[in-house]
Amino acid sequence: MNAKSLLKGYDLTQLTVGVLGGHSALDVCHGAKMNGFATVCVARKGREKTFTKYFKTRKDVGCVDEVITLNAFQDVLRKDVIKKLRKMNTIFVHNRYFWVYFKDFSAVENDFKVPIFGSRTLLRLEERNQPYNQYHLLHDAGIRTPKIFTDYQQIDRPVIVKASEAQRGYERAFFVVTSPQEYMTTGMTLEGEGKITLNWREAPIEEFIVGAAVNFNFFYSPLTKRLELLGTDTRRQTNLDGFLHMTLDEQRNIAGKIPLKRIETGHIAVTVKESILEKAFDLGEKFVKACQKLPKKIDPSGKGIIGPFALQGAVVAEEGREDIVIFDVSFRIPGSPGSAATPYSGYLYGQSMSAGERIGLELRTAVEEGRVDEVVT
Repeated sequence: MNAKSLLKGYDLTQLTVGVLGGHSALDVCHGAKMNGFATVCVARKGREKTFTKYFKTRKDVGCVDEVITLNAFQDVLRKDVIKKLRKMNTIFVHNRYFWVYFKDFSAVENDFKVPIFGSRTLLRLEERNQPYNQYHLLHDAGIRTPKIFTDYQQIDRPVIVKASEAQRGYERAFFVVTSPQEYMTTGMTLEGEGKITLNWREAPIEEFIVGAAVNFNFFYSPLTKRLELLGTDTRRQTNLDGFLHMTLDEQRNIAGKIPLKRIETGHIAVTVKESILEKAFDLGEKFVKACQKLPKKIDPSGKGIIGPFALQGAVVAEEGREDIVIFDVSFRIPGSPGSAATPYSGYLYGQSMSAGERIGLELRTAVEEGRVDEVVT
């Protein structure tokens, strides 16, 4: 989709920033309001109170101006909804919900006639079942990743199997094994218990990296051609975090009685040593360049990554030195506004800002410079 054609008919002096109601919606709305934009949230019926009640704009409080409540998130593709969003001069900020809750992501790419801040097509690269996905991009970028096992019989070290949860296919029911025999035994047991999907044998098998988990939350500005590190954080996972806070005796006592789960429930801010920063920026620069070299069939816009993205991995210690291993990528705003509690964006701007605030600033700058088409697809 051509950005200029999508912006045709828009009053760029009266833009509204739109989001799906979840993930990073409040962060985006807050950042938009901080930069003078109106906001609209497309919420799902039964999950709308956060936006219609608790954070609704009222006089001098709140950040959600308008709410469009739908039966399902994918109803945002309805022509009447798109017409309403366009009438509001909406620039949409997408997130992972666009993949999780939509039956056909290509409909978002082709039929959602609303300008999207960021890349319209790169989001699908997050999914490891795509012909060209984040594994391939990281490899092409020269970024270190865990060893991938295409044949379970070659397992010769601890690995993590990224199977999907049976009840919620978009959540992963990871399990860790150390041998081919353990892989089959554990997988079949979890399948029999109805905890993982029947196609778990097709799930990626990655070398299990033992290190300090860190998400490096970046922002690439097409306007300044500058890569910025907005913040760093780590994940809180239920019920893994509960297990880790137990004593060894307590863990032994309940082992096997309560199934271990790694469902992401939140993030906490974490800083890294300054000696790590240059390594992190080097990875970010490589990633940006690799995205800019993608062929048109993957990125028809030819713009590469726009705005926020995250390289998620671990810092490992090896032979007297530290290195960063990346095992996951977010090609859009990460769901971690708490990373603003780290100082890195403040080193640039005088005070720390969240990804939502940085998006708002980029969009405001684009409006002032007459370059909105450069930051949307």
